Amino acid sequence: MNGYIHSIETFGTVDGPGVRYVVFVQGCPMRCLYCHNPDTWQMHTGIQMTTDEILDDYEKYRPFLKEGGLTVTGGEPLMQIDFLIELFEKAKLKDIHTCIDTSGIAYNEANPAYLEKLDRLMEVTDLVMLDIKHIDPEEHQKLCSQPNEPILKFAKYLENKHIPVWIRHVVVPGITDKEIYLRRLGAFLGELTNLQALDVLPYHTMGMVKYENLGIDYPLKGVPPLDKADAIKAKQIILEELHKKRKELHLEN
Repeated sequence: MNGYIHSIETFGTVDGPGVRYVVFVQGCPMRCLYCHNPDTWQMHTGIQMTTDEILDDYEKYRPFLKEGGLTVTGGEPLMQIDFLIELFEKAKLKDIHTCIDTSGIAYNEANPAYLEKLDRLMEVTDLVMLDIKHIDPEEHQKLCSQPNEPILKFAKYLENKHIPVWIRHVVVPGITDKEIYLRRLGAFLGELTNLQALDVLPYHTMGMVKYENLGIDYPLKGVPPLDKADAIKAKQIILEELHKKRKELHLEN
């Protein structure tokens, strides 16, 4: 089966545990204002590669990946779910650790056929890295041009499936850095029993060059990068509310 691939990184260090072979797929319905990969938005473009071609290439780097594995990111991987199922089922036969880095926007609980495919995919998925862009529905719509309801429901789905999850959240000055939103996010995450890690990332402007090269106006022009110290403070607020929620639910002492 062919997948639409944007690019491949053979030595990824921030895309899951260990050193990772990272496949960037093409196509994403999200339009996040701070997206640093706008060149991955368009569907059904990029290089077409088969699952075997990817796994054969993976084997060339396997000695460096023995403590890591395979991560599929994007773009939005779950927009190519059939390709992902075939890739991961073959990867597990080769004892490769599998990870999906996703926004969760493709989740559709009203589609039985989709849920059947998703269930099958989760059987061969070791880790999901889930981006939660904004906890507030209206603000999420402004930030990403998509609702956050499917994303939050996807998080709950992963909990029900007992799939380990790493959450990523980007703190953007004036958009996601408000304490009320950070606390609401923390309360939501405190309900997830499958949460293994939380990455709170400071907004940066390194993607501006891509927009210029593509002839696209950068939506957050003028918004300054977030200081790393402010990201640390934001994470502390999220964790404070997370632990508070867990104590309320008797999930921790």
